[in-house]
Amino acid sequence: MAIRPYTENYTVQFTFWILTSRTRRPTESEAAMTCLSSRDRRAATESTPSPQRRDGKFRNAAPRERPGFGKTFGIAWRVLTQKPKTTVPRAPIPVQKLDAAALAAAPDASLFRLGHSTLLLKLAGEFWLTDPVFSERASPVQWAGPKRFHAPPISIAELPPIKGVILSHDHYDHLDHAAVLELAPKVEMFITPLGVGDRLIAWGIPAAKVRQLDWWQQTALAGVRLVATPAQHFSGRGVSDGNSTLWASWVILAGDLRVFFSGDTGYHADFKTIGERFGPFDVTFMETGAYDAQWPDVHMQPEETLQAHLDLRGRWLMPLHNGTFDLAMHAWHEPFDRILALAQSRDVPLATPGMGERLSLANPQAGQRWWQSVEAAPRAAAVAQAA
Repeated sequence: MAIRPYTENYTVQFTFWILTSRTRRPTESEAAMTCLSSRDRRAATESTPSPQRRDGKFRNAAPRERPGFGKTFGIAWRVLTQKPKTTVPRAPIPVQKLDAAALAAAPDASLFRLGHSTLLLKLAGEFWLTDPVFSERASPVQWAGPKRFHAPPISIAELPPIKGVILSHDHYDHLDHAAVLELAPKVEMFITPLGVGDRLIAWGIPAAKVRQLDWWQQTALAGVRLVATPAQHFSGRGVSDGNSTLWASWVILAGDLRVFFSGDTGYHADFKTIGERFGPFDVTFMETGAYDAQWPDVHMQPEETLQAHLDLRGRWLMPLHNGTFDLAMHAWHEPFDRILALAQSRDVPLATPGMGERLSLANPQAGQRWWQSVEAAPRAAAVAQAA
């Protein structure tokens, strides 16, 4: 049984899927969720020339390390047999429930964190979503794979009409098949990197509701300008479609407001270029989680997150890609602890809204360090019980 490299198929996040996909046929629903046929995908993506595509695959600006079979097997074995208990919170994650009335009453330039990298933004009087994941598991199947620590603060049915959904790439913790289909009737436009939109169209989203961009291309919708910018990552939802779609970060410009959404990425030189061309940014939404020394090219350590924020010429930093799924070996709260200490050491203002909590993008506030109370709760309960 061959195990494909982590850098092609997210071995760490979906060990079960990778280990079993070579020994069983996927069900019809799994196959539909996973990818287009190789022939259809090639026809769709290769019809749009891109400097990022070579030999039928999208590439990073800087080559990534290929771990090989031995290292990949070691990573999978470590995940399966040495997972620390601290990767999952010992107490419930606090969630502030949202409803349509609360969203309607929110002022413009508001943000609500819904979990992981899913943000609900109110810009120019309209609502926007980034990487909407509402399913119980970030996985090709809902009976296995990384499970949510908390429920979403609002259901898709309760959401207002969405002007645009902004997608960074096609991994399961960022592109949720079930959520896309449920959202589709209330979404005006899906804005994606090249190839990701072809997946949506194959799932039944009308082509007229999809805009696909290469790095440095831009589009405008309802007074908001969106620029697809480089990221250092990879793509794929199955065992044979690695890097067949592009990954991206996003510059989001609404009037005088400038924000940056990193998507998933390792640290790279183009952060400085993005900052020079589009900064300074009022707020940067930066990946801070699911990192490990074993995969340094595709997820940033917190020190790199802070440096990327500085390269971008960001003012407020908001850490993402944490607090919802167990996707690595570090303690679930470690990304928050480390980025908080680093930000304080460099006098960088850090915004850490809880799940469902509103953050003003025009006048950000630090918010509560809510993860600290989650960690403290079991200890306090143990002390009370002992007394």
